[in-house]
Amino acid sequence: MVDELTARTVPRVAVAGSGYWGRNLVRNFHALGALEAICDSRPETLQELADKHEGVRTTGSYADLLSDPDIEGIVVATPAAAHVEMVREALLARKDVFVEKPLALTDADGRELARLARERARVLMVGHLLWYHPAVRSLKQLISEGKLGRVQYVYSNRLNMGKLRTEENVLWSFAPHDVSVILGLLDEMPESVQAQGGNFLHQSVADTTVSLLNFASGVRAHIFVSWLHPFKEQKLVIVGSEQMAVFDDTASWPDKLTLYPHTVQWSGAIPVAQKADATRVPLTETEPLRDECAHFLDCVRERARPNTDADEGVRVLGVLNACQQALASGASVSVAKVRAEPDRFFAHDSAVVDAGVEIGQGTKVWHFSHLLSGTVIGEACSIGQNVMIGPDVIIGHNCKIQNNVSLYKGVTLEDGVFCGPSCVFTNVINPRAEVERKAQFQATLVKRGATIGANATIVCGHTLGEYCFIAAGAVVACNVPDYGLMVGVPARRVGWMSAAGGRLGEDLVCPIDGTQYQELDSERLERVSSSV
Repeated sequence: MVDELTARTVPRVAVAGSGYWGRNLVRNFHALGALEAICDSRPETLQELADKHEGVRTTGSYADLLSDPDIEGIVVATPAAAHVEMVREALLARKDVFVEKPLALTDADGRELARLARERARVLMVGHLLWYHPAVRSLKQLISEGKLGRVQYVYSNRLNMGKLRTEENVLWSFAPHDVSVILGLLDEMPESVQAQGGNFLHQSVADTTVSLLNFASGVRAHIFVSWLHPFKEQKLVIVGSEQMAVFDDTASWPDKLTLYPHTVQWSGAIPVAQKADATRVPLTETEPLRDECAHFLDCVRERARPNTDADEGVRVLGVLNACQQALASGASVSVAKVRAEPDRFFAHDSAVVDAGVEIGQGTKVWHFSHLLSGTVIGEACSIGQNVMIGPDVIIGHNCKIQNNVSLYKGVTLEDGVFCGPSCVFTNVINPRAEVERKAQFQATLVKRGATIGANATIVCGHTLGEYCFIAAGAVVACNVPDYGLMVGVPARRVGWMSAAGGRLGEDLVCPIDGTQYQELDSERLERVSSSV
């Protein structure tokens, strides 16, 4: 992986914070050829790391990193209480950011950072490490392909006699990893949570907690975390109707992921367990942290959305805060269905908004529309009747989605996009009703100001450029340049459209506002001047 990365242009990053985990990040980014600087408040630590990583600059000033034009990405590995301000400053300085978990300590702060990253067009990635572990990726594929059957029950144990903390409790220190994995494996937010724990070493800091997550699908999950345990255990168990899976991260690589094809047979009214031999799932041995760091560099270089982006971090925050409330109150806590103040937007009574949806101020959601978990909708959008969006779809500000449109996972709309009535998006190239292809979803990006006409079809895996115009009924199966006018089946470019929506003639002057454009080549147009 190092050779592959260093053969290309490697983004330059700086690591802020070099404590226990920060040192691991320093080591990996240095090995990937990306480490430009290290920032820490302790001079002796900086000297030690400078001696170990020759040629890497060290500083005690975070402001030095933010003002350095050679640094493209900031890696924040400080205590969680400092994350919000440090990430905000980095985004405002137009740096891409990789922040260790948790993204923030409150839902509101997490949402604000996610909004700021979108506005600034910056990469914001959260260090939910397990999603870069081969065992978790294999588990996701097994579930997506139906190999476990219907998931019924999940439990996770993260236990150790390890580093004890006083600045955060064990729920916030250990459980973010498990919450992240469970939400992602199930593609669902819990309806409610319960939690209990014990404060044995410090009066106000829980050393052990057990959290129960209840999902509308009927799945139940529990998370047991403790740093007062006689031995280390990191185990995730998925109980399905066809097979059970066990991910034991303390086991050797050949034994980390195991399937148990046990079944239950009924003898009259009595269930009888039918046990079967366990089978190992082969995994490629890698260092998950190295893969995570490499993924961040790829996202910075390619301007791609991270697998563990800010929106995923906000969903995890929602569950953690609900668990914290349940821990404090001793009562079941409902997970907020919409992580935005209800009076900021309008949703018709017939609309369905699932848990884990974020809706911006002034947005309107009309009759019989359904917004699925993980969807993020910006401000001042109009969502027409009978629209389905999600899960995990990102929509910018000032977008208009007309009636009878479905936006599936993998679709991203930037600001000011217009989707005409009954236009169609796909996320699989070759769908079959009898073949599970969730692992083959392809992304579609619709850039700022684009217009998609009624009944047009957008084949997945392509990018529609800024202010392009897709005629009604066209079938787009290629990338579309900025300002391109596309018609036909399959769609082809027949001209150019201005940002104001006027078709450009040979003089390339907008007939609506007089803006002048020029062709860079046969497939590229740029704006030369503002309106005259």
